[in-house]
Amino acid sequence: MKNLWTVFCGESDYSDIHKTTCESNMIFLTHPSSCLNHVLIISFDVLLLFMFLFTIFSKTSLKSSKNISSLQLVSSIYNGLLGLIYFSFGIWILEEKLRKTRDIAPLHWWILFVFHGLIWLLIGLTASLKGHRFSKTPLRLLSVFAFLFAGITCGFSLFSAILGNEMSVKIVLDVISFVGSCLLLLCTYKGYRYENEKNDIYEPLLSEEAYSSSYGIVTPFAKASFWSKFTFWWLNPLMKKGREKTLEDKDVPKLREDERAESCYLLYTETLRKHSSPSILKTILLCHWKEIFVSGVFAVIKVVTISAGPLLLKAFINVSEGNESFRYERYMLVGALFVIKILESISQRQWYFRARLIGLKVRSLLTAAIYKKQLRLSNAAKLIHSSGEIMNYVTVDAYRIGEFPFWFHQIWTTSLQLCLAIVILFQAVGLATIASMVVIIITVLCNTPLAKLQHKFQTKLMVAQDERLKAMSEALVNMKVLKLYAWESHFKHVIKNLRRIEEKWLSAVQLRKAYNSFLFWCSPVLVSAATFGACYVLGVPLTSSNVFTFIATLRLVQDPVRTIPDVIGVFIQANVAFTRIVKFLEASELENGRVESNVDDINRVILFESAYLSWDESSLKPTLCKINLEVKPGEKIAICGEVGSGKSTLLAAILGEVPITKGNVQVHGTIAYVSQSAWIQTGSIRENILFGSSLNNERYQDTLERCSLVKDLELLPYGDLTEIGERGVNLSGGQKQRIQLARALYKDADIYLLDDPFSAVDAHTATSLFNEYVMGALKGKTVLLVTHQVDFLPAFDSVLLLSDGEILHAASYPELLATSQEFQDLVNAHKETAGSERLSEVTPPKRHKPSSIEIHKTYGANKTETSGGDQLIKKEEREVGDTGFKPYILYLKQNKGFFIFSIAALCHLTFVLGSILQNSWMAAYVDDPNVTTLRLIVVYLIIGVVSSMFLLTRTLSTVVMGMQASRALFSRLLVSLFRAPMSFYDSTPLGRILSRVSSDLSIVDLDIPFNLVFTVGSTTNCYSNLVVLAVVTWQVLFASIPMVFLAIRLQKYYFSSAKELMRINGTTKSFIANHLAESVAGVITIRAFKEEDRFFAKNLELIDTNGSPYFHYFSANEWLIQRLETLSAIILAFAGLCMVLLPPGTFSSGFIGMALSYGLSLNMSFVFSINLQCMLANYIISVERLDQYMHISSEAPEVIEDNRPPVDWPTEGKVEIQDLKIKYRLDAPLVLRGISCTFEGGHKIGIVGRTGSSKTTLIGALFRLVEPVGGRIIVDGINISRIGLHDLRSRFGIIPQDPTLFTGTVRYNLDPLCQYTDQKIWEVLGKCQLKEAVEEKAKGLDSAVVEDGSNWSMGQRQLFCLGRALLRKSKILVLDEATASIDNATDMILQKTIRQEFADCTVITVAHRIPTVMDCTMVLAISDGKLVEYDEPMKLMKREDSLFGQLVKEYWSHNEPNCNFQF
Repeated sequence: MKNLWTVFCGESDYSDIHKTTCESNMIFLTHPSSCLNHVLIISFDVLLLFMFLFTIFSKTSLKSSKNISSLQLVSSIYNGLLGLIYFSFGIWILEEKLRKTRDIAPLHWWILFVFHGLIWLLIGLTASLKGHRFSKTPLRLLSVFAFLFAGITCGFSLFSAILGNEMSVKIVLDVISFVGSCLLLLCTYKGYRYENEKNDIYEPLLSEEAYSSSYGIVTPFAKASFWSKFTFWWLNPLMKKGREKTLEDKDVPKLREDERAESCYLLYTETLRKHSSPSILKTILLCHWKEIFVSGVFAVIKVVTISAGPLLLKAFINVSEGNESFRYERYMLVGALFVIKILESISQRQWYFRARLIGLKVRSLLTAAIYKKQLRLSNAAKLIHSSGEIMNYVTVDAYRIGEFPFWFHQIWTTSLQLCLAIVILFQAVGLATIASMVVIIITVLCNTPLAKLQHKFQTKLMVAQDERLKAMSEALVNMKVLKLYAWESHFKHVIKNLRRIEEKWLSAVQLRKAYNSFLFWCSPVLVSAATFGACYVLGVPLTSSNVFTFIATLRLVQDPVRTIPDVIGVFIQANVAFTRIVKFLEASELENGRVESNVDDINRVILFESAYLSWDESSLKPTLCKINLEVKPGEKIAICGEVGSGKSTLLAAILGEVPITKGNVQVHGTIAYVSQSAWIQTGSIRENILFGSSLNNERYQDTLERCSLVKDLELLPYGDLTEIGERGVNLSGGQKQRIQLARALYKDADIYLLDDPFSAVDAHTATSLFNEYVMGALKGKTVLLVTHQVDFLPAFDSVLLLSDGEILHAASYPELLATSQEFQDLVNAHKETAGSERLSEVTPPKRHKPSSIEIHKTYGANKTETSGGDQLIKKEEREVGDTGFKPYILYLKQNKGFFIFSIAALCHLTFVLGSILQNSWMAAYVDDPNVTTLRLIVVYLIIGVVSSMFLLTRTLSTVVMGMQASRALFSRLLVSLFRAPMSFYDSTPLGRILSRVSSDLSIVDLDIPFNLVFTVGSTTNCYSNLVVLAVVTWQVLFASIPMVFLAIRLQKYYFSSAKELMRINGTTKSFIANHLAESVAGVITIRAFKEEDRFFAKNLELIDTNGSPYFHYFSANEWLIQRLETLSAIILAFAGLCMVLLPPGTFSSGFIGMALSYGLSLNMSFVFSINLQCMLANYIISVERLDQYMHISSEAPEVIEDNRPPVDWPTEGKVEIQDLKIKYRLDAPLVLRGISCTFEGGHKIGIVGRTGSSKTTLIGALFRLVEPVGGRIIVDGINISRIGLHDLRSRFGIIPQDPTLFTGTVRYNLDPLCQYTDQKIWEVLGKCQLKEAVEEKAKGLDSAVVEDGSNWSMGQRQLFCLGRALLRKSKILVLDEATASIDNATDMILQKTIRQEFADCTVITVAHRIPTVMDCTMVLAISDGKLVEYDEPMKLMKREDSLFGQLVKEYWSHNEPNCNFQF
């Protein structure tokens, strides 16, 4: 046995083994040069050979693709070459032995290399190229064993290299073998696709091909080869296109199937369903654990490769001092340095790319989940989560969480890197490493309380941001009302105060971030000072070898350590955001359990059995009590009652919107719903009417006729393809309501719920709609109509009279009239408000049915092609091309920004120079015997401490700069938005504005300041590394100058595409925000029509539209960085080559150590610099987007100091209109066409006209919501165009067409400026019939008014508006359809109140209810923007051709039978 062992291992190895202990044997086993180690490896190879033979002789594969993929090709070439190198090296060792000793013993060296080379060649080529011939399981098992064996061998070699301070060919080959085994493993798992293998847990809804054909070009990433994915080669066509032209939305390829929001959401819901009620976080982790694991593997490879750098540096210093371990070691070191840097680059790029991809998927599924949730949110949950907060969850919180996976692995990789660094440091400085560890632990402990504080302040900041966004959202939605009441300044002040609170928490968050940053940036200085001090105390000698191994390790660790504050910040932000989203996703949903579709019982479509329903389930008094109702198919039921009696709530109960506290509700059949307040989507009229249904021309044309829309469409520029603004801003109230009616009719439902749709239209249109629509088109349908128009009631099968949430009576019209006193009062009130005695001379006209016409001839044939440029809603603007430094200058010129930024940049430059000076001092004198160790350390420490002071100044300057810029930008944006004319709000969807004041502003507040300074800092670091490398080895300039030039060219090439991708990302984000805002507003209509799935599908589509440019943007980042890292690896390898080629002694070992310590961190500093530049280029687009809305052309000045009206103006209330001409846009036709008339002071003026005749436009002109293009309006001798807008609007009173309430209290809604006493407010509440309703509330004037005033009925909201007018008591009062939503009895009392309170005032009334204007002094009739007649009402009625007379006759034409029946 002894002889055999001696032959195999040689004498020395044998004797060594028998002399040593068990512990030493272990060291021999792990040592790559020991015979025991070689025996172990040969044993592994024998085992692999058996595994290989087993794989060959096992059952062949069912079938797999025979096409050789790029991955197979790379694996076969790499492993084949590796096997050849091993085999060749073994033959070379054998040849050298024979030449020198003429003996083949000892055998272990050459046998190891020859045998291992043959086995690796065999397995590598067979598994890579011929794997499709073998069974899946044995083949994969073989690759797993090869991976494990290579990993163990590689681990032994690295362990030995670190502990033994040596490098050999065997160690290098072992490390390279591990990479080969990784390729082999990937090849067997990913390279082959077996027919019986399924990778997904669910079948996709669309195949990639189907998706491609349906949705356009899918990203090349979907079909990219392994090699293309690893090098980002698949992105080249898009980068090239971006260089050749400005990228547009259509140029960006669609996402592949796996990244689509639909796939992400399906996977999420599937996982949630499979696991019994796991947390949302756990579900997300279960969905993406594979991707997280794979990106984690790449993160480990990156950490291991980067940690090999200091070991190579030590070897370089040894070689430069003439201590080579073997011949050609210097060339092996240069090669190893280049390979490690390339491997580090590939692994980090794949880690970052895959992490970003996970972030995109998580963001998509959360956005989808939030949208889905808001479609089902209960009323109680709506009170907690306002529309502004829901917007914030999507535009801010989901995006913050989407950023988190990118940082996730850095939480533990930094720790791993620190552990490896400590092992290397221990090798360099021994026990002095303990001092390093103590400083690191103290740094982390100091950060713990700061992190807790930051979490607390971040939570407070998000709450403050929500409050500010809620107030802004409310103000922007209701901007027209704010301008009419002259309340802009007050609301602007409220928002400014909320912003101040937000800024307080923002500064707290940023200061904690600054302290964190300072702590971690100066930690390398503290660590090195403590370590060198410990070396002095312990007597550890300081040499260039151990000092620069230490410094190189520290430089590699310092960048990850410096990102710890960012990681903590991102983690805290994501945690806060996630908590908020989870709270929302777990909020209560609408309970539809008791609203059932009972298909068996077709004798009744609606059934209420002793039902109690309440909007607020905790309230003691239900909203509806003891409701018993049975509705049969085809019945027509009218619902009437006073304001706040529960009419709309009854319809909402049928829809399943109101929680049932007791009893039973059953509904059978499909429902079409028309809400009291019209909900219109942004889009064309046709899209609004079809509402997801397919176009049937005949039915569509019939719908338009029945809804009296034909004439309106003829007048619109593109007929039914005209784009409607958000909430239908470019339509009159009547037109919006009729589009809603058309939407309901086209749906062809079983049950129609109509909530007072006729109050917004004139009498003629109302009659026409009632006859054609309710009695004609809906014949045979079940109809429930809420109405205040008593004249329609005789036509109904049954009338429900509601009072205080109960059905008082339910019977036919004649029965009710005979038996119910309350109903008689209601009818009499209608008769009295109508003033029928004044109509004695009027004869009712004959009814005639509107003639049917071919609609498509009038508006369809010639208007189908629309020009997007002429539509009201323009495509969102974005900057194009390279804007250079323009957005940076814009950001920095706010509040001394340039000055503060210059201080920060200079301080950082001083810090970097101090760091170089420190290391230069150490390099120059570390080996100098004339300089004592104490002096060496003290000078080093002093330079470090002084540098740190500059670092502190830089950090605090950053916070000051960020706060100043945020404050200035927000202030300018707020002023611009509040001074913008109404035309801006008419043509700009709310989502565009909200995305700017939420996500864009959040980026400007939190991300830009530190990112800007860190970008400058990291770029300075990067170039300082290059300069140090070039100064020490000037020859490196031959490689670095062209490489730097190439890098700059690459960056320019990249930015031409990347900037456009980020701009497209910004504009597409607005689509999501806009769609969400619209859906939240119209959720009841969406649910009523059962259109949730369509809206959700649209939302998924918009998420993908936004996700695609973002995906290609971050892929472009990795594309660029990988190429730049390759260049920096070439520079570093060239520098290393220069060092080893020049004769020993050319450079001092200290300066070689310094140069390489800077050179090794060149890759990392390059990555950090480019990463931060890319992120900054992304973030700065938010400044561009804010800037777009900071230069909106503003309205006229609020106050003109030289031309202010007297304090008591107007005293008389005389209004002279002289040749008034109005256009909404310069390129639009005239809306008012030269109107001239005079309203005498104290007169009551009625303005009448058919729907869409520009009555409301005339009111807008009086308040200067739109400026005249010709003519003027003079009030009491003052031209209103020459005074300030605040002076004008604050002197007039108005009750607007759309009653608006704000979140707050009753008192705040009546008197937001706090000008009146509580006594005065109670008095006014009494006059406008609200006192009782307010007194019923527990808190009286402090009772809550929720968002949109949704806890008050529409009629009550109009009464609030009347209360505001009564409080202001202006000399001129305008009523714009002021009583459209209230019952006749309340209307009668209010008209009486207005006559009494405003007896000596000029009252201008726009009304559809003709009786409202019957007692006016004068009546102004308008048609198509022209004044038709202006005279006393009775005189006009006597004229045969009078438009007013015609309107009066039409109003009473359907009421006369009712009058005859009554008397």
